[in-house]
Amino acid sequence: MKYDRKSAKSYSRAHMRGIWAAALMPFAEDLSMDEAAFRANIDHWITDLGIDGFFIAGKQGEFFSMSVDERKRCFDLAVSACDGRAQTIMSCSDQNMDVVIDLARHAQACGADYIVVHAPMLHFFKAQDETLLRYYETIASKVDIGIALWSHPDSGYLMSPQMCNRLADIETVVAIKYSVPREMYAELTRLAGDRIQVSTASEEEWLDNIIDLRWQLYLCSSPPYLLQTAKDRRMRDYTDAAFAGRFDEARAIRDSLEPVRRALRDTRPAEKPHAHQKYWQTLLGQHGGHVRPPCLELTETEKAETRAAFAACGLNL
Repeated sequence: MKYDRKSAKSYSRAHMRGIWAAALMPFAEDLSMDEAAFRANIDHWITDLGIDGFFIAGKQGEFFSMSVDERKRCFDLAVSACDGRAQTIMSCSDQNMDVVIDLARHAQACGADYIVVHAPMLHFFKAQDETLLRYYETIASKVDIGIALWSHPDSGYLMSPQMCNRLADIETVVAIKYSVPREMYAELTRLAGDRIQVSTASEEEWLDNIIDLRWQLYLCSSPPYLLQTAKDRRMRDYTDAAFAGRFDEARAIRDSLEPVRRALRDTRPAEKPHAHQKYWQTLLGQHGGHVRPPCLELTETEKAETRAAFAACGLNL
């Protein structure tokens, strides 16, 4: 690693910045991982779209359909494909803590920059704060790599800003992907922004968070490679304008993307986010591929509706 335990927070403050995307994993027709397609996507995302980092084998990557060995293979592929041109954060989330620690150790050994571990599903909803504190302290004691927390509704609860503030005191906790209402992540930024980087996956709120909360990290979902092309890098452009303090310019660019956002949002079947995003990738000329069960594929009607919206959204191909 490029840092040790004691310098994890300061290193991440200096280097963990910009636009980070959650990578989808393309599966071949036989549902094996399409490693060549995955590498090609990452190369395009770095070279043509200017994406700074990648969230690997998370919910977008369908980690829930993979074996532990496949998840480790994803880590290896991502580090190799990035080849020092972009950073990586590896999703080690699992209900079994031994699996989390095993994945974390592999991420550290293979050259990942950070790991992310979501708050576990807890089957008893009383006095969970001490359980969460012990959970993250235990993981942090087993590896030296920087850890990002992740709180989202899928866990069945949301960690409070006050709880996250306590977790921010852990030596190797460097960030949080906080998938919560804005008032909650704004409060956490006030409480713990001096110790960890706070972020959320909403691209629509990203610019306001740069301006109002002085965020430097978008961590992360799929918009960085679904809203952009090699000839139309408006998310990169408005981010760079905002970082440079050109807020009016940034707002104008951000607002011009609304037809693209709307086309992507309005054609996405609620129960088929992975298949829809992969089909949108295909329309962009990226490698989308198939989804694995239990995810569902799009119908031909859904594909036709998506194609029509894509053609009218105004992205420059």
